[in-house]
Amino acid sequence: MADRFDEATQKELQTFLEREQAQARVQQSIHTFTSMCWDKCITGTPSTRFSRGEESCLANCVERFLDTSLFMVRKIESERGA
Repeated sequence: MADRFDEATQKELQTFLEREQAQARVQQSIHTFTSMCWDKCITGTPSTRFSRGEESCLANCVERFLDTSLFMVRKIESERGA
C-alpha cells in the first residue's frame, strides 16, 4: 500500500506517525508518574484539597520523575552522538 503514495506523501505520513508516537509516549509518561506519585504521596482519604504534605510530596515526586527522564534522554542522546 505504501507503494501507492508519492515520496512527499510518504514523508508526510512518516512525520505524522512519528508525532503521534511521541505524543503517545508523553501521555504514557504522564500516566506513569501520575499513578506512581499518587500511590506514594496520597496516604489519606482524598478530599477536596490535598494536605500541605501531600501537595509538597506530589510536586517533588513529579520534579524527580521529570529530572530523571530528562537525564536519561540526554544520556541516550550523548551515547548516540559518540
